[in-house]
Amino acid sequence: MTNIKVIAFDADDTLWVNEPYFREAEDKFCALLEDYLPLHSVAAELFKIEIRNLPLYGYGIKGFMLSMIETILEVTEGTASLEMISKAIEFGKEQLNKPIELLDGVETVLEALKGDYRLVVATKGDLLDQERKLQKSGLEKYFHHIEIMSDKQEKDYLKLLKHLDCKPEDFLMIGNSLKSDVLPVLEIGGNAVHVPYHTTWAHEVVENNVAHENFYTITSIDEILNILKK
Repeated sequence: MTNIKVIAFDADDTLWVNEPYFREAEDKFCALLEDYLPLHSVAAELFKIEIRNLPLYGYGIKGFMLSMIETILEVTEGTASLEMISKAIEFGKEQLNKPIELLDGVETVLEALKGDYRLVVATKGDLLDQERKLQKSGLEKYFHHIEIMSDKQEKDYLKLLKHLDCKPEDFLMIGNSLKSDVLPVLEIGGNAVHVPYHTTWAHEVVENNVAHENFYTITSIDEILNILKK
């Protein structure tokens, strides 16, 4: 990968912890409705409503909060108390106020790369929330550009590359999602490195059978330093 000029990093569960906080909130939310449905059924209903709402709300905690409220109304058939709605809002606000926990090796890697490559954040999510997390992370100083995307499909990456004036073959994307960080980048002729995380949202899960000359899987982000020498 000696031709790489721009390296883009996903943010959530690549640079810092994110998905475990969603699962923690989901567990509390399911318990809130356990008098109406079994926990796994509440979780399934919430997921169904989240996916249905993605075109309207996009990704992020605010959309998750609205989907929790909608799930309450559907599961209780409109009989939910205001206290129950208030609890769902509280679970979301707790997430928004979580401290930022960087993943192991992240800052060391960014420090090692910053002088040799243009570093970019390319992440999905709510604009205000992702800007807040990036600021709290202390990592802003390493990045040439921040791209908070409504989605990560081929057209979204092509738009990013045009903005960066970067050819696909000179671009490397690093992230924890095969669906969002790897497959679309490979499709446009770019390079991708998958760093699996122990917890992944069901919507992002795809079969791990990627075989491509521009694709690598690593177990820890600091392994990228060796990959770039190849």
